[in-house]
Amino acid sequence: MPVYKKVLWNMIRNKRITICGGAGSIGEVLTRQLAPNNKIFIFDTNETRTFNLREELQEKGYWVHSKTGDIRDVHSIRDVFEDFKPQIVVNAAALKHVTPNEEYPDEAIQTNILGTQNLIHESKRWECLEKFLQISTDKVVNAECIMGITKLCAEGLVKRAGKQFASVRFGNVMASNGSVLEIWERQFKEGNPLTLTHPDMERYMMTIPEACVLIQKSIEEGKNGEVWVMDMGERIKMGDLCRMFLVTKGKPDYPIKIIGLRRGEVMKEYLMTSEEKSRAVKKGNFWILR
Repeated sequence: MPVYKKVLWNMIRNKRITICGGAGSIGEVLTRQLAPNNKIFIFDTNETRTFNLREELQEKGYWVHSKTGDIRDVHSIRDVFEDFKPQIVVNAAALKHVTPNEEYPDEAIQTNILGTQNLIHESKRWECLEKFLQISTDKVVNAECIMGITKLCAEGLVKRAGKQFASVRFGNVMASNGSVLEIWERQFKEGNPLTLTHPDMERYMMTIPEACVLIQKSIEEGKNGEVWVMDMGERIKMGDLCRMFLVTKGKPDYPIKIIGLRRGEVMKEYLMTSEEKSRAVKKGNFWILR
């Protein structure tokens, strides 16, 4: 992956790029990667993280501006387009945690579906738009949870939006906000047992830099509602991941508490459905669904 990172950081140049959710885990790294060669406008609900990131990058001499706002509000989106006229829009703004979305599905619908539609609608009004990229998730495959269902709807909206639009599907992103590794790190520091849903639960895992590789490649080449999926190899069992985490801490015998599956969770996740696999086109380390 280091080779890909070096190449792709230099592929996108001299563009005006709006990153919705630009202060989140993936959005922040993407902002840092793209800022040296482009103008970046961060659009995020988190005022403090947005402000701190903007200040830091401006001090380095990069053109970075921001607006604290929500993709649920079409007027805020319109302000960004009127002021900045982005050529590239990346939508990394989403409600992504399974359990809260199960508890309050209306909130997931408002952000993941209606918010995405707001962005699509406004993007299509402006001739400046060259590419719109939607961040999706492997939870859309055989969707069992509200989060997956709402993101599948968002994929469908992008698929029908036009030639400048595309989506990317991620597996679980390690070290992102609220990720299992972050939770284990906190529990370990506090001296509490590590909570594990089920040792045989299997997930595709990727790093934030790998996720940004996928985003940048998709910005360059994605079109016509395509869905880009990184070939992530084999799934990893969460029990094995937990043991590897404890080995790195030098505490392989540290206590683990099995808590069982929560509502909306499944034992295995997939990158594509059987039907999608039959028509997917392989390109390097990526699968493309047209």
